[in-house]
Amino acid sequence: MAAVWRIANYHQAKAPVTEPVTKFGGQPVWLTGPQWPVSQGWDTPMRFVCQIALEPELAGAGPGRLAYVFVTHGDHSSDVEHFDPDVIFPDSGENAVIIQPGGVFDGATSPLTSGPTLYHGDGSPAEYTVELIRSEDPEHLPYDAYMALPPDERDRYFQALDQDKIGGTALMLNEHDWPKSGPWRPLLRLDANWKPFYLNLGAAPVAFAFISTDGRHGCFLVQDS
Repeated sequence: MAAVWRIANYHQAKAPVTEPVTKFGGQPVWLTGPQWPVSQGWDTPMRFVCQIALEPELAGAGPGRLAYVFVTHGDHSSDVEHFDPDVIFPDSGENAVIIQPGGVFDGATSPLTSGPTLYHGDGSPAEYTVELIRSEDPEHLPYDAYMALPPDERDRYFQALDQDKIGGTALMLNEHDWPKSGPWRPLLRLDANWKPFYLNLGAAPVAFAFISTDGRHGCFLVQDS
């Protein structure tokens, strides 16, 4: 079984969240100095999606570390025109996972303390803390083994993994998308539609973030059905 923290609820922040906790939107709480990633294609700061408090079971290291997730994303009312299809790939310079302290990121960064962040459907700024429930996921099954399960078992396995969560087991229906240069541990699974905040990553996107087993590198990708 794999340790997982299921995202049970999103709670809109009544004031800026300045603690090193898991949250979506607002501004990142930098631990060792700003490292705002810059879009390779647009040459502008990426949009901050979330920060994730790294449990030792996630990162293979002690507590007190954060992973920050960013994507190239247009402003309100211009996101469709400015949608960058490369945002779905882990190595195209249009998304980033920054880890502090002790992380390694090879892309371009800026020493911004604040920058573009999540917004609601009406364009207003969005910031949310999350309610997490500690549980366990079933272990990873290769796609062929998953498809060989009896239909009812396959449905149960899918339902167990098809949730917004931190850690756990990643169910990737196209395993060719699994990031290279691993090994990797699942860090975040997010169904980007139907959230209290707005995030355009495709038509029916599921976003995945990963962290390396040594806890120093991260990557991000999107599967869109």
